[in-house]
Formats: sequence, C-alpha cells, structure tokens
Amino acid sequence: MRFRLEYALVSLVERSLRMLPMSLVRACGTLLGQAAYALDRFHRRVALDNLAHAFPSRPVAERRAVTRGMFVHFGRLLLEMMKFSTMSETEMLAHSEIEGGDRVAQAHRQGRGVLFFTGHFGYWEIQAIAHPLRVDPIGVIARPLDNPYLHLMLERIRTRTGNHVIYRDGAIRKVFRALSSNQGVAILIDQHLHSTDAVYVDFFQRPAATTSALAALALRTGAPVIPVFALPLPRGRYRFVYERPVPPPAEDSTDAVREFTQRCTDVLEMYVRRDPSLWLWMHRRWRPRDPALAEERVTLDNAGADA
Repeated sequence: MRFRLEYALVSLVERSLRMLPMSLVRACGTLLGQAAYALDRFHRRVALDNLAHAFPSRPVAERRAVTRGMFVHFGRLLLEMMKFSTMSETEMLAHSEIEGGDRVAQAHRQGRGVLFFTGHFGYWEIQAIAHPLRVDPIGVIARPLDNPYLHLMLERIRTRTGNHVIYRDGAIRKVFRALSSNQGVAILIDQHLHSTDAVYVDFFQRPAATTSALAALALRTGAPVIPVFALPLPRGRYRFVYERPVPPPAEDSTDAVREFTQRCTDVLEMYVRRDPSLWLWMHRRWRPRDPALAEERVTLDNAGADA
C-alpha cells in the first residue's frame, strides 16, 4: 500500500509538471529543496560533517550555505528530470547545449565502445536522457529501486530516448556485449561500495571505497573513458560537458586498476570543488574500512594468483 501511495503521489506531480515551463519547474524544485533542508536533520548533519572534512578552512556559515544549496539542487533535479522526460526531442535540444561532442565521436571511431562516467553531480540523469539525441543510445548501469512502481517509472524515464538500463546482476556480460558493438556505457563512481570489488582511492584527501569496475573494464577492453558533467544554465537550460578521455596508466603499473580509478576520481573531485553545491554531500561516502572485506579481498587475490 505504501508503494502504491508513493507512486500515486509522484504520478500526480509528474502530470502537473507537464503544464509548467521549465523555469517555473526549477522554482518549484527550489521550494522542495528548501523544505527538505528544513525538515531532514539527519542528512543535513551528514552533509555538514562531510563538508567540514572536505573544506576545513571554510567558515561554518559558508559550509551551511553549500548544504542548503545542495538540498535546493536535488529538489530541482527531481522535478526537472520528470519535466524533461515529458518534452519532445526538439524541446530537449532547445533546452541544452553540448561541449566536447567531437571527443565522443573520436572515441567511437576507435571501435572499442566508450565508457562514460560521472557522479551524483549536477544533472547527470538529464544528460543521459539527452545523450542519444546527439550521439547514440547508451547502456546506463543502475540498481533497481525498492518501490517496484517507481522503479518502472524511472526506467521509462531513463529509456525515453532509446537508452537501455543495465542492472548490476549479470551486468558485466551485458557491458562487454555493448562495448564489443561499439556502444557507450555509463557508470557512476562516487558511491561507497561495500564489496570486495572496491578499491580505496583518495577523494578530498580521504580514502573512499570506490568501484573498480570502470578501470577494470577499460583496461581489459581498451575502451576510452570519458568523464561527463551536466551543468545548469539560466532559464532552465543545461550544458552537457564531455571531457577529454582519462589516460590509462602505463603498462608496467603495479596497481593499474587503483591508479586508473584514482585518475577518474580526481576529475570528479575537480568538478565538485568548482561547485560543491551540485554534489550529493548527504551521502555517507567516507566510512571506516571493513577488515573482513579487506581480508576477503586478499584471499581472493591470492586465489587468483595461484590459479
């Protein structure tokens, strides 16, 4: 019953947004984010703690302003994503501009597929929706939502322009198939990973458990790795940035996966430092190392060496 009620509420909001201009949708998102900032004490505390570690020299008032701005941004993102998905393709193109599209075309000319990565930064979901309008559809790696009705709604939004969603169960085989067909695959790299697949890299000068999948796939397939970022523009528009491909480590690197993952994380950190209010500081990104997982990883590594 709770899942059905949540779905009914979100569906009502989505239908209401269809009638509003994007500038007004963004204003409604601002109000939603401000309300969340006032009411959600737990995530507000998490964000302030993360910001205190990331920017210790900044005044407390400035860190509070960033936290408030973050809540506002994610309120906007939620409503704008629903609104954007209801637009025609012509309207989507009119609300966006692209930077670095030639880098994507050049990467695809290598014929090995392209790995795109970003984090919970800016308008990443909207960039994925708009990507096929100027390039080709991509596979988006994601996890299912707990609410099955909202899960189907989000999948419909994500596949609105031809993309397909790759869920983590059995994902590797599907990713290899997509890359071998010279398709693009997108992945987020900024969530805490409680798994033996995690590698610890520095993110804001603190070790963070990070997925090794991006680096491992790139090293195995030779697919170029392109960072992507979606930035807000005035009047409800967006700039979609495709950065230069991240260079892989040298062939004689003793820890190529970790080194490659660090290089990708450094690009993400550069963007977060430029506009910290666009990143998800309320996520518990930095957590103590799990000795059991570390021991299990060593065991698996040794087993692989013996094999």
